[in-house]
Amino acid sequence: MPATASGGARAEEAASTPSDSSSAPFCMGTRPEELAARLTAGGPGGVSGPGGGGGRGEGGEGEHERVLALREIKNQIIGNRTKKLLYLRLGAVPAVVAALAEPGASPTVLVQAAAAAGSFACGVDDGARAVLAAGAVGHLTRLLAHPDDKVVDACARALRMIYQSKQAPMLDVNNEKNMDFLLSLLDSENENVTELAANIISYSCDDNTEQLALCGAGVPQKLVSLFGGSMNLRDACLESMTAVIRNNWEVASRFASMDHGKAFRSIVGLMHDRSPRTRLLACLCLIALGHASPCHFPDRQIKTKLILVLLELIEEPGHVGDEAPLALTTLIKDSVELQKQAFSTNAVAKLSNHLLANTLETRRAVTILLALAELCSKQEESRSQLMSGQVSTLILDALKHDCADIRVAACSCLKNISRSSKVLSAGRLSCDTVIAPLVQLLYDSSTSVQIAALGAICNIAVNLTPRKSVLLHSGVVSQLVHLSKSMDPALRLKSVLALRNIMFLMKPKDKDLILKELTVSTLSSLICDSEHSVQEQTLALVQNLLDGYVDSVNYVIGEDGMVINAISRQLNSASATGVCIQGMLVLANMAAGDELNKEAVMDVTVPHRADRMKPSFVVNFLQSKDKQLRVATLWCILNLIYPNSDSSSTRVARFQNAGVISQVKNMINDPCLDCKSTHGA
Repeated sequence: MPATASGGARAEEAASTPSDSSSAPFCMGTRPEELAARLTAGGPGGVSGPGGGGGRGEGGEGEHERVLALREIKNQIIGNRTKKLLYLRLGAVPAVVAALAEPGASPTVLVQAAAAAGSFACGVDDGARAVLAAGAVGHLTRLLAHPDDKVVDACARALRMIYQSKQAPMLDVNNEKNMDFLLSLLDSENENVTELAANIISYSCDDNTEQLALCGAGVPQKLVSLFGGSMNLRDACLESMTAVIRNNWEVASRFASMDHGKAFRSIVGLMHDRSPRTRLLACLCLIALGHASPCHFPDRQIKTKLILVLLELIEEPGHVGDEAPLALTTLIKDSVELQKQAFSTNAVAKLSNHLLANTLETRRAVTILLALAELCSKQEESRSQLMSGQVSTLILDALKHDCADIRVAACSCLKNISRSSKVLSAGRLSCDTVIAPLVQLLYDSSTSVQIAALGAICNIAVNLTPRKSVLLHSGVVSQLVHLSKSMDPALRLKSVLALRNIMFLMKPKDKDLILKELTVSTLSSLICDSEHSVQEQTLALVQNLLDGYVDSVNYVIGEDGMVINAISRQLNSASATGVCIQGMLVLANMAAGDELNKEAVMDVTVPHRADRMKPSFVVNFLQSKDKQLRVATLWCILNLIYPNSDSSSTRVARFQNAGVISQVKNMINDPCLDCKSTHGA
């Protein structure tokens, strides 16, 4: 049976041992309740403990019955989730594991018990928990030293299945004893044991310290030396190598120069292996290396070959073909150079053709859509090519698909396609074809779909400036306001960002329509949201409201000053730097208005109060390490004291008394050029 990336199907099959035909009349078809009871009470190793009834010797009646019961349970549960859950309820797992603990248990019993324990742990979380709770890992690990090779093989396979589960314990490789144990497994002549070691490394290598410990112990060299073993072992070692290298510059650098680059070249060579899975894993390892240490992976030819191999692997059946587009996405993510290379290899057309030739009902459709989305994130040519073909219609159909992952992936495509003003100005993303379905997705039962739809709407709102009325008439604003009150911070953030983008360069009458839906009360609440990111985007929304609309300041200072008071609270509480920057930009915008506006800003920056012990936050902002905050604060001050008049002289005096003017004078040699030019103004 072909191996899968997780190893689950292969390990499950490996647990199955040939049934003894002579036992068939005795046990085959026996009811689970009877088998569980027989295993628990009948032979040694049952719940009655080591001293329980039944013969202990090889071939004794009790021993024989126990072997038959274990084998039948194992055969019934392999690949059968329902049977696994049934036996779990019947309490069979403790009895199975007890057989492993039996000091005098025969190799036959141990092999069958190990296979059954591994199968219980495979693919069912409750089964893995039960096996772990019964102490199986300790017994199976101990039995790796058993003199019978069949027992060792069975225990290694069972442990591999346990380590496929997220319930399995992590091995602390920073512990010297654990590291010695792991190295002993890697040095074993039994490939099942060395494959187990590779699986444990992949599972337990979770942070930089563990990666460095493994590297310092020579694990990468050992893994590379095992590439000459069986296909399963080689693939397990490639996965482990990827885990050891991932996001660790130091380990990646050491590996790239190991044996004068021989280890690196060996993985490059595995991109040409006959096994599709090996080729995929070699690609993933090289991608991890390139991301961790780009300077050690400059070869353009290898990168191009990576793209070509991954595009070929998309045609492979099963898991490999499903994951190849995701690997391509990881490779080209945020890289203009690699996205250009992918486009030059005709990646958009190849992915599109595969999508058109196959059904949307598969995981591969999701990963291909995500790959297309990444190809369109920075490349105008990719966006144009994608929207000019038949696949654009398929992407729009995917917005209405029953599968949430498909809808999310389609939204991701549209989000990046809509970065193009050309696509939008050409009218390819009209209200009926795109905006209406996206708005409908804002009511989706899946939060991930709502967030993905909001991402697409955000981009469309920015680039659809000449035709913003299309969005207003779509009913999107009322749902965005509703989502801005969500308990989910990601939904609040994305909905506020969408409102901010819709507000950008809108006509005054349309801004009024949005504020009527949003209300000053909600706007004030969002400025004081528990999340800094939401606060920041709400203040940016207020900026877009004020921009080019003189009367909009009434929303900020009117209704008992709810909005301006909320801004004042945030600035005085010294929130996150981004919040302070956006708050000062709002005040700078207001300060450019009439005397009423200037006085409202003065009451925030230098309020009239008896308590003069606490300095104005303006002084702190002028001393900030963030140049954007210093510049925004200087512009606010400049707008307040310009032009010269009796009122501005009064404001200068207030600033003088608060220590603001002296701080401004100290900034004449500010390292930021924008601060210097503002100071000079």
